[in-house]
Amino acid sequence: MPEKRAAPDVLVVGAGLAGLACAHDLVAAGLAVRVIEASDGVGGRMRTDRHDGFVIDRGFQVFNTSYPQVRGRLALRELALRPFTPGVLVHTGHGRLRFTDPTRRPREAAGLLPGRLAGTRDLLALGVLSARDMLAPARVVKGGPEHTTRSALAAAGLSEEFVERFFRPFLSGVFLEDELETSSRFFHLVWRSMLRGTLCLPARGIGSVPQQLADGLPPGTVSLDSPVAQLTDSGVLLADGDELAADRVVVATGPESARTLLPGLEIPPYRLTTTYYHAAGVPPLAEPTLLTDQRRRFLNTCVLSEVVPGYAPGGVSLISTSVLGPDSPGRESAVRRALAEVYEADTSGWDLVAVRTVEQALPAMVPPLRLSTPSRAGAGRYVCGDHRATGSVQGALASGARAAREVRRDAGLWGGV
Repeated sequence: MPEKRAAPDVLVVGAGLAGLACAHDLVAAGLAVRVIEASDGVGGRMRTDRHDGFVIDRGFQVFNTSYPQVRGRLALRELALRPFTPGVLVHTGHGRLRFTDPTRRPREAAGLLPGRLAGTRDLLALGVLSARDMLAPARVVKGGPEHTTRSALAAAGLSEEFVERFFRPFLSGVFLEDELETSSRFFHLVWRSMLRGTLCLPARGIGSVPQQLADGLPPGTVSLDSPVAQLTDSGVLLADGDELAADRVVVATGPESARTLLPGLEIPPYRLTTTYYHAAGVPPLAEPTLLTDQRRRFLNTCVLSEVVPGYAPGGVSLISTSVLGPDSPGRESAVRRALAEVYEADTSGWDLVAVRTVEQALPAMVPPLRLSTPSRAGAGRYVCGDHRATGSVQGALASGARAAREVRRDAGLWGGV
């Protein structure tokens, strides 16, 4: 008969980024922690599947190296990060236009010459906006007046034509909404992170990020396939009827599960996206660059195997294309026709490898936006996740760290991380 495990000091329900970050900080403070995950793997929405030799992330995701929580928690070299081009291609009615960071690719800066992607006034306004967001202290960037992103871009002096040509299609893929209604505070933080960091993909898929966090916990900390039915006065009740005791419980699940376990919890609405993965015999674009569409027939597309060759078997290219909303009859065909135009390639022979719909891909972050929310949800009960912070890797990790601080404070532990 197996030996019964001693009750931990803290139970963390959910092994996504927030839960794993919380567990790390609590372990570092000397607390006994157990992480309970309902699914068969860690990562929450940040998961990777293997399918017929392809690496398929659950929805198109990129990894930004500039986030403070990322730099402080992860061994980036071990992730074997592969960078995207520092810029994007925009498909317009006049062909493709290239937007490149001239500080990183000066040879490609010709695409920013007045009259191509933007006029002189727009380029000057963009330079001022970018310099402020990149160089000002984070508290200044976060603390400015709050508007929608569209209003903020107009206030910065950017013309409607340039916004519609570049910012609207590009940011639609970042915010997962195409009206630029996202809070200007979040926009400035995102723009700052892009200017200061590098967008990458880990060589083994985006799921290797949470896996590294899980691997850094003491052996046996994480229990998979253990869905929680409800919280109890003494801990949690698992779906199989087992009860686990702990003085403190941190709910680090997705938004719907969090609301079920903590009735009355306020959860923002979420954005839904679908990503189509196609295989082609030759790469339709021989560079690791994001491609957007001024007509917004999709959010973005890229040849993933140009970023990370190991995402596809040898001699095959893997193309990722994301759209707002769910998959529906005829939608993949419409996407394929749009891709034929923007890539200037025959897509009729492409194979559809996988479709991934993410129902709660990103919280809606419209004004007024709280950049962070307290974690304490009652006596001995805490909650964390991207629904408690900005919807990003940084936000999820920071939310987990905040929950751990509140647990430590309530436990009378002020040392540690």
